[in-house]
Amino acid sequence: MLEVALLGCGGGMPMPERYLSSLLLSYRGRKILVDCGEGTQVSIRLLGWGFKTIDMICITHGHGDHIVGLPGLLSTIGNSGRTEPLIIVGPAGIEEIIKGLRVIAPYLPYEINMIENPSETISIGLETEGLILRDKADEIEISTLKVEHSAPCLSYSFYVRRKAKFDPEKAVRNAVPKIIWNKLQKTGTTEHEGILYTPDMVLGDERPGIKVSLVTDSRPIDAIPEFIKRSDLFICEGTYGDDEDLVKAVKNKHMTFREAAELARAGAVKELLLTHFSPVMQDPEMYLGNAKAVFENTAIGWDRMVKSINFE
Repeated sequence: MLEVALLGCGGGMPMPERYLSSLLLSYRGRKILVDCGEGTQVSIRLLGWGFKTIDMICITHGHGDHIVGLPGLLSTIGNSGRTEPLIIVGPAGIEEIIKGLRVIAPYLPYEINMIENPSETISIGLETEGLILRDKADEIEISTLKVEHSAPCLSYSFYVRRKAKFDPEKAVRNAVPKIIWNKLQKTGTTEHEGILYTPDMVLGDERPGIKVSLVTDSRPIDAIPEFIKRSDLFICEGTYGDDEDLVKAVKNKHMTFREAAELARAGAVKELLLTHFSPVMQDPEMYLGNAKAVFENTAIGWDRMVKSINFE
């Protein structure tokens, strides 16, 4: 099961009932944070999810409403007892931005490994010390897409792989000794009595995993539907709810609710969660119909809303 918590649904500036952009994914006790606007720490504290097990932070872009909360969070993660390295991913220029922010958080008890402007899928494995980088496809695959905003900006797609089911008949056909069945399934290639046995000798076809995609901040671009294709959950900015605000959306390189819904429909996703609301939009629910008219399974994403997604 993958749990997804929307920590802040506001854009531009924090409001009394809305913190700024942030999202937290939790899988088997380990966590990936996406963006870190003001209020992120408060939402994590209220959820009770903890700080020490945040292994990776993915930043969409360097605008303040997505990153100003970062130096304080990095300090809090250190104060929580973390000593293992932490990974930060972001668009071109993110390393210099974080260097500037860390003027007020220069000393941390853990190392930060930066991945700036990634061009390939990032593969993550789950070990006892947390989520770590892999050289090939592993438990979690993170894909990025450069989108259209007023600063270099990335969208993210997270795919949690599901291990293939153990096939005892296949194991017997391949003459795999029973004594290593469990080890071969859980730890991979195994040597026994001088013979190498591989997982494909005992496993069936790979089963569908879980896909969660996030697009903020951006205008709709042609590459997005394929990028988010068949996501179990598509989280998309909806800075403007009113269709009449389209001119503003184009000018400021954001989206309306209807445009986000059109992407959801084109990408054949299962559910759309709208976020990143303009501070001038007092009640996003008033405009939900504009999205539902295009894509019915749409909801407003409020602070600390949690979605639990199970494997099929």
